[in-house]
Amino acid sequence: MTKILLTGITGYIGGSVFCRLMKRPDFSSFDIRAIVRSPEKAEKLKSKFNVTPIIGSHSDIPFMTKACSEVDIVIATADCDDIQAAEGTLAGLKKRFESTGKKPILINTSGTGVLIDDARGMYPGTTIYDDADPDQMESLPESQPHRPVDLKILVGDKENYVRAYIILPCTIWNFATGPLFEAGISNPRSMQIPALARASLDRGNGGMIGEGKNIWPNVEVHELAELYNLLLEAALSPAKSSTLGHGRTGYYFGATDEHKLFDIGKAIAESLADLGKGKSTDPTTFTKEEIDKYFGGSSYLGSNSRCRATQSRALGWDPKKGTKDMLSSIRREVEEEIKEGKNPATKRL
Repeated sequence: MTKILLTGITGYIGGSVFCRLMKRPDFSSFDIRAIVRSPEKAEKLKSKFNVTPIIGSHSDIPFMTKACSEVDIVIATADCDDIQAAEGTLAGLKKRFESTGKKPILINTSGTGVLIDDARGMYPGTTIYDDADPDQMESLPESQPHRPVDLKILVGDKENYVRAYIILPCTIWNFATGPLFEAGISNPRSMQIPALARASLDRGNGGMIGEGKNIWPNVEVHELAELYNLLLEAALSPAKSSTLGHGRTGYYFGATDEHKLFDIGKAIAESLADLGKGKSTDPTTFTKEEIDKYFGGSSYLGSNSRCRATQSRALGWDPKKGTKDMLSSIRREVEEEIKEGKNPATKRL
């Protein structure tokens, strides 16, 4: 059996990826292990889904080294800025290679946050990164978000003991569905849009950084999960893997369409006003105090992050849902924030 370690299975991306893998005709040929912190969720994974849970922390290097040394494939969907997790993962996969003579596979989750600028919502960016252009990707400075982990992974691939692929999702949207979510194991919601909805609800109006002119890509969560599935399929195929980009040529953007931050702020403002929770159908600029309160002082959401998923689409990835669909989903996000606000005891998974 092919031994696969999935990190982040209780999260939004990881849960979605596992639910997609469950639909594969060869799913029964996988021996799937998952790192979790909760003994309760570990028991559910074992009893309901035949997943071998490993209870521990991704940041524990010896723990990660051991777990990764015992598998053929690691699909990492947890914290993409966790250097310790990356070091432990690579150390374990190196041990695996040394003991088997066969290069293990690492599919790591980064993010298009690695592309951001400092627009603060004041202008649309003009630089568009292409995942099929390794020279352009190599020009990104180490100071960019997620870049330190990405670079460590590229070194592992260059040292020839692992075949590494990096998926970079963007603004992910929609409520995730599937058996893990129904079982209460995985978090069904994204981060960016709910955070904006939560802040806007608290201030009583849709908000944006600056003038909201900055541009980001977007992707629907289940379509993103399909990208992981297609990349895994190609990496496992002797015919396809020989020409499949990995290492410095192994970037795969999880991006479908583009939107301006203003568009999201407008959809949130309209939903709040329609639900009797907003002052206006037009978004207003977050003040410095609000940025400090809601986003830890970061203007990250006002940045530009533009890309083309050329290499992802070459895998056969053909996502259909775009910005119009994303904006249509926002009312439900606002309703969920109102619902959670009425029940302070509600906790995110």
